[in-house]
Amino acid sequence: MTSQTLALSARGLEKSYKNLKAVNGVNLEVKIGQCVALLGPNGAGKTTTVEILEGLNSHDAGEVKIFGKDWRNSRKEIQEIMGVLLQETKLYKRFTAKETLNLFASFYKSHASVDEMLAKMQLTDKADTKLMALSGGQKQRVYMGCSLINNPKLLFLDEPTTGLDPQARHNVWDLLKEVKTAGCSILLTSHYMEEAEVLADYVYIMDQGKIIAEGTPRDLIRETCGEQLLRIEFDLSKKAELSSELNWLQDAIEIDGGLEISTVKATQQTIALVKVADTKGIAIKALQMRNCTLEDVFLKLTGRSIRDG
Repeated sequence: MTSQTLALSARGLEKSYKNLKAVNGVNLEVKIGQCVALLGPNGAGKTTTVEILEGLNSHDAGEVKIFGKDWRNSRKEIQEIMGVLLQETKLYKRFTAKETLNLFASFYKSHASVDEMLAKMQLTDKADTKLMALSGGQKQRVYMGCSLINNPKLLFLDEPTTGLDPQARHNVWDLLKEVKTAGCSILLTSHYMEEAEVLADYVYIMDQGKIIAEGTPRDLIRETCGEQLLRIEFDLSKKAELSSELNWLQDAIEIDGGLEISTVKATQQTIALVKVADTKGIAIKALQMRNCTLEDVFLKLTGRSIRDG
Protein backbone atom coordinates (compact mmCIF):
# COMPACT_ATOMS: atom_id res chain seq x y z
CA MET A 1 0.00 0.00 0.00
CA THR A 2 1.47 3.39 -1.00
CA SER A 3 1.50 6.50 1.17
CA GLN A 4 -0.84 8.14 -1.35
CA THR A 5 -3.60 5.70 -0.37
CA LEU A 6 -2.99 5.67 3.39
CA ALA A 7 -4.24 8.13 5.98
CA LEU A 8 -2.28 6.37 8.72
CA SER A 9 0.44 3.73 8.75
CA ALA A 10 2.18 2.15 11.75
CA ARG A 11 5.01 -0.35 11.39
CA GLY A 12 6.73 -2.33 14.13
CA LEU A 13 5.53 -0.15 17.02
CA GLU A 14 7.02 -1.00 20.40
CA LYS A 15 6.61 0.62 23.81
CA SER A 16 7.75 -0.65 27.21
CA TYR A 17 7.21 0.53 30.77
CA LYS A 18 9.89 -1.02 33.00
CA ASN A 19 9.23 -4.77 32.68
CA LEU A 20 5.93 -4.41 30.82
CA LYS A 21 5.89 -4.44 27.02
CA ALA A 22 2.66 -2.56 26.42
CA VAL A 23 3.03 -2.49 22.63
CA ASN A 24 4.87 -5.33 20.93
CA GLY A 25 5.48 -5.05 17.18
CA VAL A 26 2.15 -3.53 16.16
CA ASN A 27 1.43 -3.01 12.45
CA LEU A 28 -1.76 -1.33 11.32
CA GLU A 29 -3.05 1.07 8.70
CA VAL A 30 -6.06 3.18 7.84
CA LYS A 31 -6.78 3.75 4.16
CA ILE A 32 -8.05 7.13 3.03
CA GLY A 33 -11.83 7.31 3.55
CA GLN A 34 -11.88 4.17 5.70
CA CYS A 35 -13.08 3.58 9.28
CA VAL A 36 -10.84 1.15 11.17
CA ALA A 37 -11.63 -0.21 14.64
CA LEU A 38 -8.91 -1.19 17.12
CA LEU A 39 -10.47 -3.55 19.65
CA GLY A 40 -9.19 -5.18 22.80
CA PRO A 41 -9.91 -5.62 26.51
CA ASN A 42 -8.55 -3.26 29.15
CA GLY A 43 -4.81 -3.74 29.41
CA ALA A 44 -4.42 -4.95 25.84
CA GLY A 45 -2.20 -2.01 24.92
CA LYS A 46 -4.62 -0.24 22.59
CA THR A 47 -4.72 3.03 24.57
CA THR A 48 -0.91 3.27 24.50
CA THR A 49 -0.95 2.43 20.79
CA VAL A 50 -3.52 5.13 20.01
CA GLU A 51 -1.62 7.70 22.09
CA ILE A 52 1.49 6.96 20.01
CA LEU A 53 -0.50 7.30 16.78
CA GLU A 54 -1.98 10.61 18.00
CA GLY A 55 1.47 11.96 18.82
CA LEU A 56 0.68 12.11 22.55
CA ASN A 57 3.18 9.40 23.52
CA SER A 58 6.62 8.37 22.31
CA HIS A 59 7.51 4.91 21.00
CA ASP A 60 10.65 2.88 21.57
CA ALA A 61 10.77 1.42 18.07
CA GLY A 62 8.90 1.46 14.78
CA GLU A 63 7.42 4.29 12.74
CA VAL A 64 4.18 6.22 12.39
CA LYS A 65 3.14 8.04 9.23
CA ILE A 66 0.11 10.33 8.91
CA PHE A 67 -0.60 10.89 5.21
CA GLY A 68 3.06 10.02 4.66
CA LYS A 69 4.32 12.52 7.23
CA ASP A 70 6.29 11.82 10.41
CA TRP A 71 5.38 13.28 13.81
CA ARG A 72 9.01 14.18 14.48
CA ASN A 73 9.33 16.42 11.41
CA SER A 74 5.78 17.57 10.68
CA ARG A 75 3.96 17.85 14.04
CA LYS A 76 2.19 21.15 13.40
CA GLU A 77 1.21 20.18 9.87
CA ILE A 78 -0.26 16.89 11.11
CA GLN A 79 -2.17 18.58 13.95
CA GLU A 80 -3.86 20.88 11.44
CA ILE A 81 -5.42 17.93 9.59
CA MET A 82 -6.20 15.68 12.56
CA GLY A 83 -9.10 15.53 15.01
CA VAL A 84 -9.21 13.73 18.36
CA LEU A 85 -12.13 12.77 20.59
CA LEU A 86 -10.80 11.43 23.88
CA GLN A 87 -12.69 8.92 26.01
CA GLU A 88 -12.87 11.29 28.98
CA THR A 89 -13.15 14.83 27.69
CA LYS A 90 -13.20 17.48 30.41
CA LEU A 91 -13.72 21.04 29.23
CA TYR A 92 -14.62 24.20 31.10
CA LYS A 93 -18.25 23.60 32.05
CA ARG A 94 -19.16 27.29 32.34
CA PHE A 95 -18.47 27.89 28.66
CA THR A 96 -21.48 27.66 26.39
CA ALA A 97 -21.55 25.22 23.49
CA LYS A 98 -20.77 28.06 21.08
CA GLU A 99 -17.94 29.47 23.21
CA THR A 100 -16.37 26.01 23.42
CA LEU A 101 -16.46 25.54 19.65
CA ASN A 102 -15.09 29.06 19.11
CA LEU A 103 -12.18 28.24 21.44
CA PHE A 104 -11.28 25.10 19.47
CA ALA A 105 -11.69 26.89 16.14
CA SER A 106 -9.09 29.44 17.30
CA PHE A 107 -6.48 26.66 17.50
CA TYR A 108 -6.41 26.18 13.71
CA LYS A 109 -5.44 28.23 10.70
CA SER A 110 -8.45 26.91 8.80
CA HIS A 111 -11.71 25.79 10.36
CA ALA A 112 -15.39 25.28 9.72
CA SER A 113 -18.04 27.85 10.59
CA VAL A 114 -18.97 27.52 14.26
CA ASP A 115 -22.65 28.20 13.50
CA GLU A 116 -22.61 25.56 10.77
CA MET A 117 -20.96 23.07 13.14
CA LEU A 118 -23.60 23.75 15.78
CA ALA A 119 -26.25 23.01 13.17
CA LYS A 120 -24.46 19.86 12.04
CA MET A 121 -24.30 18.66 15.65
CA GLN A 122 -28.01 19.55 16.10
CA LEU A 123 -27.07 22.05 18.80
CA THR A 124 -28.29 25.36 17.34
CA ASP A 125 -30.94 25.70 20.04
CA LYS A 126 -28.29 24.92 22.69
CA ALA A 127 -25.65 27.35 21.39
CA ASP A 128 -25.89 29.64 24.43
CA THR A 129 -26.34 26.85 26.98
CA LYS A 130 -23.44 26.15 29.31
CA LEU A 131 -21.87 22.69 29.11
CA MET A 132 -22.83 22.03 32.74
CA ALA A 133 -26.51 22.25 31.76
CA LEU A 134 -26.33 19.91 28.76
CA SER A 135 -27.26 16.23 28.76
CA GLY A 136 -24.61 13.55 28.26
CA GLY A 137 -25.53 13.12 24.62
CA GLN A 138 -25.52 16.87 23.99
CA LYS A 139 -22.10 17.27 25.64
CA GLN A 140 -20.75 14.47 23.46
CA ARG A 141 -22.01 16.27 20.36
CA VAL A 142 -20.18 19.41 21.50
CA TYR A 143 -16.99 17.38 21.98
CA MET A 144 -17.52 15.78 18.59
CA GLY A 145 -17.93 19.21 17.06
CA CYS A 146 -14.63 20.28 18.65
CA SER A 147 -12.87 17.28 17.06
CA LEU A 148 -14.36 18.16 13.66
CA ILE A 149 -14.07 21.95 13.73
CA ASN A 150 -10.88 21.92 11.64
CA ASN A 151 -12.44 19.65 8.98
CA PRO A 152 -9.90 16.90 9.77
CA LYS A 153 -8.72 14.38 7.21
CA LEU A 154 -8.07 11.84 10.00
CA LEU A 155 -10.23 11.46 13.11
CA PHE A 156 -9.27 9.51 16.25
CA LEU A 157 -12.24 8.35 18.34
CA ASP A 158 -11.55 6.78 21.74
CA GLU A 159 -14.72 5.14 23.08
CA PRO A 160 -16.94 7.86 21.52
CA THR A 161 -20.27 6.59 22.91
CA THR A 162 -19.33 5.32 26.37
CA GLY A 163 -21.99 6.31 28.89
CA LEU A 164 -24.56 7.35 26.31
CA ASP A 165 -28.09 5.96 26.16
CA PRO A 166 -28.99 3.83 23.11
CA GLN A 167 -30.70 6.69 21.26
CA ALA A 168 -27.76 9.06 21.77
CA ARG A 169 -25.37 6.31 20.70
CA HIS A 170 -27.25 5.75 17.43
CA ASN A 171 -27.28 9.52 16.80
CA VAL A 172 -23.47 9.55 17.10
CA TRP A 173 -23.25 6.58 14.73
CA ASP A 174 -25.34 8.41 12.13
CA LEU A 175 -23.12 11.45 12.45
CA LEU A 176 -19.94 9.40 12.04
CA LYS A 177 -21.34 7.73 8.93
CA GLU A 178 -21.84 11.20 7.45
CA VAL A 179 -18.30 12.21 8.41
CA LYS A 180 -16.85 9.12 6.73
CA THR A 181 -19.00 9.62 3.62
CA ALA A 182 -17.56 13.15 3.38
CA GLY A 183 -14.09 11.60 3.07
CA CYS A 184 -12.72 11.69 6.62
CA SER A 185 -10.65 8.66 7.67
CA ILE A 186 -11.38 7.29 11.16
CA LEU A 187 -9.56 5.21 13.76
CA LEU A 188 -12.03 4.02 16.38
CA THR A 189 -11.62 2.24 19.71
CA SER A 190 -14.74 0.86 21.36
CA HIS A 191 -16.01 -1.65 23.88
CA TYR A 192 -19.30 -1.90 21.97
CA MET A 193 -19.02 -4.66 19.42
CA GLU A 194 -22.19 -3.56 17.63
CA GLU A 195 -20.58 -0.14 17.20
CA ALA A 196 -17.55 -1.66 15.50
CA GLU A 197 -19.73 -3.83 13.26
CA VAL A 198 -21.88 -0.85 12.24
CA LEU A 199 -19.07 1.65 11.61
CA ALA A 200 -15.84 -0.18 10.79
CA ASP A 201 -14.69 -1.25 7.34
CA TYR A 202 -11.74 -3.12 8.88
CA VAL A 203 -10.93 -4.38 12.38
CA TYR A 204 -7.74 -5.07 14.33
CA ILE A 205 -8.04 -7.12 17.52
CA MET A 206 -5.31 -6.52 20.08
CA ASP A 207 -4.34 -8.48 23.18
CA GLN A 208 -1.24 -8.44 25.38
CA GLY A 209 0.40 -5.78 23.25
CA LYS A 210 0.02 -7.59 19.93
CA ILE A 211 -2.41 -7.62 17.02
CA ILE A 212 -3.86 -11.14 17.20
CA ALA A 213 -6.35 -10.92 14.32
CA GLU A 214 -7.44 -8.53 11.58
CA GLY A 215 -9.92 -8.34 8.74
CA THR A 216 -13.32 -6.99 7.78
CA PRO A 217 -15.96 -7.59 10.47
CA ARG A 218 -17.73 -10.15 8.28
CA ASP A 219 -14.55 -12.01 7.35
CA LEU A 220 -13.37 -12.15 10.97
CA ILE A 221 -16.71 -13.53 12.09
CA ARG A 222 -16.96 -16.09 9.29
CA GLU A 223 -13.36 -17.28 9.49
CA THR A 224 -13.15 -17.39 13.29
CA CYS A 225 -16.62 -18.45 14.36
CA GLY A 226 -18.71 -19.33 11.35
CA GLU A 227 -21.86 -17.51 10.40
CA GLN A 228 -24.07 -18.58 13.30
CA LEU A 229 -23.98 -19.79 16.88
CA LEU A 230 -26.11 -22.79 17.82
CA ARG A 231 -27.09 -23.36 21.47
CA ILE A 232 -28.59 -26.68 22.54
CA GLU A 233 -29.94 -27.69 25.95
CA PHE A 234 -30.57 -31.35 26.82
CA ASP A 235 -29.42 -33.95 29.36
CA LEU A 236 -25.65 -33.55 28.92
CA SER A 237 -25.07 -37.12 30.11
CA LYS A 238 -26.46 -38.08 26.69
CA LYS A 239 -23.86 -36.04 24.78
CA ALA A 240 -21.68 -39.04 23.90
CA GLU A 241 -24.73 -40.92 22.62
CA LEU A 242 -25.67 -38.05 20.30
CA SER A 243 -22.05 -37.39 19.30
CA SER A 244 -21.69 -40.98 18.07
CA GLU A 245 -23.86 -40.01 15.09
CA LEU A 246 -23.24 -36.25 15.08
CA ASN A 247 -19.46 -35.81 14.98
CA TRP A 248 -19.69 -31.99 14.94
CA LEU A 249 -21.28 -32.09 18.39
CA GLN A 250 -17.91 -33.15 19.86
CA ASP A 251 -16.61 -29.62 19.18
CA ALA A 252 -19.43 -27.96 21.14
CA ILE A 253 -18.48 -26.13 24.34
CA GLU A 254 -20.41 -26.59 27.59
CA ILE A 255 -21.71 -23.18 28.76
CA ASP A 256 -24.35 -22.54 31.44
CA GLY A 257 -25.79 -26.04 31.35
CA GLY A 258 -25.98 -26.28 27.57
CA LEU A 259 -23.81 -26.74 24.51
CA GLU A 260 -22.74 -23.98 22.14
CA ILE A 261 -21.07 -24.33 18.77
CA SER A 262 -20.31 -21.81 16.04
CA THR A 263 -21.05 -23.05 12.56
CA VAL A 264 -21.72 -22.25 8.91
CA LYS A 265 -24.24 -25.11 8.71
CA ALA A 266 -26.67 -24.28 11.50
CA THR A 267 -29.83 -25.26 9.60
CA GLN A 268 -28.51 -28.64 8.42
CA GLN A 269 -27.07 -29.45 11.83
CA THR A 270 -30.29 -28.49 13.60
CA ILE A 271 -32.33 -30.78 11.35
CA ALA A 272 -29.88 -33.65 11.89
CA LEU A 273 -29.84 -33.08 15.68
CA VAL A 274 -33.62 -33.15 16.00
CA LYS A 275 -33.83 -36.29 13.88
CA VAL A 276 -31.16 -38.22 15.83
CA ALA A 277 -32.47 -37.04 19.22
CA ASP A 278 -35.99 -38.15 18.29
CA THR A 279 -34.75 -41.57 17.16
CA LYS A 280 -32.88 -42.06 20.45
CA GLY A 281 -35.65 -40.67 22.62
CA ILE A 282 -33.52 -37.78 23.92
CA ALA A 283 -35.50 -34.64 24.74
CA ILE A 284 -34.17 -31.34 23.43
CA LYS A 285 -35.10 -28.81 26.12
CA ALA A 286 -34.07 -25.69 24.19
CA LEU A 287 -32.62 -24.88 20.79
CA GLN A 288 -31.45 -21.39 19.83
CA MET A 289 -29.76 -20.03 16.74
CA ARG A 290 -28.28 -16.55 16.31
CA ASN A 291 -25.78 -14.77 14.09
CA CYS A 292 -22.21 -14.72 15.38
CA THR A 293 -20.75 -11.34 16.34
CA LEU A 294 -17.37 -9.74 16.93
CA GLU A 295 -17.93 -10.48 20.62
CA ASP A 296 -17.93 -14.19 19.76
CA VAL A 297 -14.73 -13.68 17.77
CA PHE A 298 -13.01 -12.08 20.72
CA LEU A 299 -14.19 -14.73 23.17
CA LYS A 300 -12.91 -17.47 20.90
CA LEU A 301 -9.53 -15.80 20.30
CA THR A 302 -8.77 -14.74 23.86
CA GLY A 303 -11.11 -16.68 26.13
CA ARG A 304 -12.44 -13.49 27.69
CA SER A 305 -14.94 -10.73 27.01
CA ILE A 306 -13.95 -7.51 25.29
CA ARG A 307 -15.03 -5.72 28.49
CA ASP A 308 -12.91 -7.80 30.86
CA GLY A 309 -9.88 -6.22 32.47
